[in-house]
Amino acid sequence: MAGDETAFGQAYGALARKAAQVSPEAVANEHFELFVGVGRGELLPYASFYLTGFLNERPLAELRADLRVMGVERAPGRFEPEDHIAFILEVMAQLARGEIAGNQARFFDKHIGPWAAQFFDDLAIAPSADFYRPVAEIGRQFMDIEARAFALASASGSRG
Repeated sequence: MAGDETAFGQAYGALARKAAQVSPEAVANEHFELFVGVGRGELLPYASFYLTGFLNERPLAELRADLRVMGVERAPGRFEPEDHIAFILEVMAQLARGEIAGNQARFFDKHIGPWAAQFFDDLAIAPSADFYRPVAEIGRQFMDIEARAFALASASGSRG
C-alpha cells in the first residue's frame, strides 16, 4: 500500500514498504531491543515514566481510576501496567468507535497528549529502530491530528 499524499498517508506508505522488506523475526528482535531488552529496553513506553521519570507513579493511578469509571479493567493474567502506550491508544480507539463510554478529548488531554509525542520522537531516533521508525512517524502524525482536532472542537464548543 502506498498511502496518499498527506503526511499521514506518506508515513503509512513508509510503514507498508518497511513491512514488505522485513521478516517477522527481525521485527520481534527489534521489539525486544526497543521495549524489553536484557534488563531493560531502549525505551520505556509508559506514561508514568515519561511524566515522572519513574514507573508505576501517579499517572498510572489516575489512568486506572479513569478506566474504572469507564468500566475498563486489565485482563486476568496480564501484568503490563495500563499506562503502556499501546494500551492507552487502544482505549482511545475504543472510545472513538463508541465501544466504551467516555470523553475522547478529556482522555487524550489527560492520558496521551502530555507525553506521547515525546515518546514517538524518542522512538524515531532510538538506535535499534528500523521497522519502528515509520511507526514513530505515524504516532507523531496521529498526535498532531488529534491535538488539532480536539483544539478545533474546543474552539467550536463541541469536544467529544
